[in-house]
Order: sequence, then C-alpha cells, then structure tokens
Amino acid sequence: MSTGTASADAWFRSGPGQDTTVALGCDVADSDGTRFGLRSERMEGCSPHLSTPPIRGHWGGKVGWLGTLEVSVAGEILEPWGGKPLVTPELPVSGEPRYTHGHHESVLRSHRWRTAENSAAYLLPHLVPGMSLLDVGCGPGTITVGLAARIVPGPVVGLDVAEEAVAAARRLKADGTEVIFVTGDLYALPYDDGAFDVVHTHQVLQHLADPVAALREMARVCRPGGLVAARDGDYGAMTWFPERPELDTWLDLYRRVARANGGEPDAGRHLAAWARAAGCGEPAVSASAWCFATPEDRQWWAETWAERVTVTDLARRAVELGLATPAELAEMAAGWLVWAEEPDGCFFVLHGEVLCRRG
Repeated sequence: MSTGTASADAWFRSGPGQDTTVALGCDVADSDGTRFGLRSERMEGCSPHLSTPPIRGHWGGKVGWLGTLEVSVAGEILEPWGGKPLVTPELPVSGEPRYTHGHHESVLRSHRWRTAENSAAYLLPHLVPGMSLLDVGCGPGTITVGLAARIVPGPVVGLDVAEEAVAAARRLKADGTEVIFVTGDLYALPYDDGAFDVVHTHQVLQHLADPVAALREMARVCRPGGLVAARDGDYGAMTWFPERPELDTWLDLYRRVARANGGEPDAGRHLAAWARAAGCGEPAVSASAWCFATPEDRQWWAETWAERVTVTDLARRAVELGLATPAELAEMAAGWLVWAEEPDGCFFVLHGEVLCRRG
C-alpha cells in the first residue's frame, strides 16, 4: 500500500460568470492505481471522482497516475476551466528510471530465445513483402530478424538504447534481409514523420517511466494507414504449478524493484489505455502466453531466473533498495531449481498485445 498527494490546482466553473477553485486531495490506496480515494477541501457538497480509468505516466519529472476528474456540487457537474482536470499523485519511485534486468549474459541468453513466431505471432498476419519496419527496443535482435524475413525486400531497423544489445544483434546472421541495428532513444526516434509502415516493440514499455510518450513517438514515425504494434508481459498475471513460496517471494520482489526503477511490471493490462492516451488509433487488443512445461523448458526457464535473481542488475538493485539480502536471493534461486524438477510443473507468462492502425 502506498499514499500520494494529488495536484490541488484544478479550476471548475460553477455557474455563469462565477469561478470557484476546488482544492482536491487524493489518497492512493493501491500502488497499481486501481483505487483512488478523492476528497475535496473546499465547497461543501463537492463530489469529485475519476471519470476515466487512471493510467500511469511521467509528468513534470515525477512518476504518477493520470485520470480525468469529474466534479459535481449538489448533483450538478461543473465544467473544467483555467486548468487541466488531472489527478497526478506522486508515487514512491527511487532514483531515475532504469532497465530492471540489465544486460548480463543470462538476460541476453533469455532474450535470444525469443522469435517472431513465439513473441509476435499477433503481428505476423499483417506483414507483407516490401514493408518497412522499425523494431523499438530490439534487444539482441532475434525477433527483429524474424520480422525482417517476412517482409523481404523491405528495409528493417532494430533500435535499442543499449550498446551491448545492439552489438549482440549485429552478430546475428540475417542473410537475405535488409536489416540494420542502431542505438537510439525511443523517446526521440531519429526518423521523419511517417517513415515506417510498421513500428513494433516487445517487452519494452513495462520498463519505461512514460510509456505513453514512447507510444506517441512510435506513432509519429508510423505512416498513415500503418501499424503500431506492442506486446508486453503482465507479471501480476503470471502463474505456475506447483506452488512454491520462493517463487511467490520472487514475484513480489520483482514487481517492487521494477516499480522502484520507474517501470510498470503489469504493463500487459495497460497497453490499450496507453495506446489510446498516446493517440495511436483504436487498438485491437489480444493476449497470448509463453508456456514452460516440458522438462527441458522448465529447466531452462528456472536456470535462467536462478541466475538472474542472483547476479544481474535485478539482484544488485534489490539489495541496494533493502528489499532482499544476498542470502534471500539465493533461497529464491534454489526454489526455482526445485520447482524445475517437479514432473507436473508448468509456468505461464501472459502477455497483452495491441495493434493500432494509424489514421
């Protein structure tokens, strides 16, 4: 549970020629923004509430939540005037936004497992030869080259902010495709308006302080009639069998670290709201999951996380924040390996997906 304070400078018109300041307070009951307690500090009988679901974002250098306020007095809805009808409670975020996983070899190894087929199947039916495509946050490039193979001879650019990831991507063999990999800032893409037919991102928005701004920039470089495509995980919806307390602790820890880093680990459920807020066009929403259930898949998945929870930036950040000790991280890693030996074990990773046709 966390608390925050809303902006208190919303102005509302209470009648012809009469302007009244309504000062609002806001208690954030849940850190995922699902419940807000709004209260008015002036005007007896003032009843504020959120008329749109809150979305997470980054405003004025602070990470918080945004929702449209509707204010009424004695049942009469007031009109916003002279200011923005916003609620933006500040949430406890430690330091500048950072990539939770880092770029340890165990992370890149996990990301190299991803392909266009297992991670972008929702997009593949919409690709045709000759299209141009930008893959934002391409990582080691395995999804990028798979998408490029579908649109030969169309040009494809994989862009990532991390030089380590781009270097790994450039080592891939992409025979017969027109693909290049570059470093760049997804908040300021170095391309003209409407430069690409398709702009794609996979498991990137969850790490951003301002996913709406990123989607808005993706939409800018997508041509009219083109597609903005995003797929992202939803840690809160992950599930597994059989239950193990170490995995419960791991999930809680990961979500806390990710939010302290300025991200939203449950991004999958927010994609449609973010896309609408960014003006990407009406999103077609879908979902799909990775499933790790064979002995080989369980072992690979568990070993990956056992390493990531002990030696990567995730582990270092958890200790830095005082959320776990190295001994506790080692217990989580051991729990992962015990789970992998369960003959009936399975792990499901749910993803949300949006496809937006640019108007």
